[in-house]
Amino acid sequence: MKKLFISAISILLISLNAYSQSSVSEVAFQPNGKPLVAIYSDFREDIQNGKSNPAFELTRSQLGYAYNFSPVLSGKVVFDVASTPGLKPSSFTAYVYNAFVEYNNKLVTMNFGVIPTSTFKLQESTWGKRYLLKSYQDLYGFSASGDLGATAKLQLLPQLSVDAQILNGEGYKSVQSDSAIKVAVGLTLQPIKNVNVRVYGDYMKKDAAQKTFNAFLSYTGKSLTIGGEYNYQEGNKMVSGHNLSGVSFFGTYKTSKKVSVFARYDNLTSNTLSGASNPWNKSNDGQLYVAGMEYFPVKGVTIAPNIRYTDPKLASLKPTTSLMMNVYLYF
Repeated sequence: MKKLFISAISILLISLNAYSQSSVSEVAFQPNGKPLVAIYSDFREDIQNGKSNPAFELTRSQLGYAYNFSPVLSGKVVFDVASTPGLKPSSFTAYVYNAFVEYNNKLVTMNFGVIPTSTFKLQESTWGKRYLLKSYQDLYGFSASGDLGATAKLQLLPQLSVDAQILNGEGYKSVQSDSAIKVAVGLTLQPIKNVNVRVYGDYMKKDAAQKTFNAFLSYTGKSLTIGGEYNYQEGNKMVSGHNLSGVSFFGTYKTSKKVSVFARYDNLTSNTLSGASNPWNKSNDGQLYVAGMEYFPVKGVTIAPNIRYTDPKLASLKPTTSLMMNVYLYF
């Protein structure tokens, strides 16, 4: 996989050199920037074993700034301020979510710094409801949406692109250097209009190796969006024998400009280690069902009442029904 990455970088550099020799008109361009703000909040009522637990939550805020230095060179800094699990609701921790420079000439895109990874970027944008629920790989700890490293993408054809990454591998919340580096390669294809296919793999090793494979298929039309993915990871968190696998299916239908309805199904499974009676990830294995609607009263505001049902695989854990009202503000 390292050889594939080096080959991809070589192709990108050749393409970059060729493009730099072409004329890029900057006469009309003026450097510009804009602030970025996103606020995630919700009201939830969890019902488990006949007991109810209601709560208002401000789960996270993202504050940042994006700046265009030239038609092809830009930068972005975003701070992620999220509630800290296990502490009081008023306890928050701030992280540098993004801090990177990007070169993009439409043929070649390169990022360096604390970057948005391309691992499940297509899945996340197709799902389109990060404020409500993370996409599968992010939610279940397969990978992170941001990390320290470099990415490169080559648009081979309008319908075909290849991307490569070298990452710290532990996510934007843990950017300290160590001996482990994640190397990743992805291929995205649009065989027919509105249909996207993506396959992805990565590898990293410290004491043990972690290997990931993902396949994703989606259709995005004017009113209907559907998608499905399969994930497999060997050696989760670089622990030998800790394997994860699962699927996710989702769909959204726009009933009008201001209203859409959606549903999603996730299934996560881990293996049982030799000598054990239950899977090693027993407390998280199981199925998740989500259904609801989105309302867009004005630009920058989304309100989403929804219901979630979590069905653990372990018989001793009781199912949980959550009644949710998510509110997303952005500008």
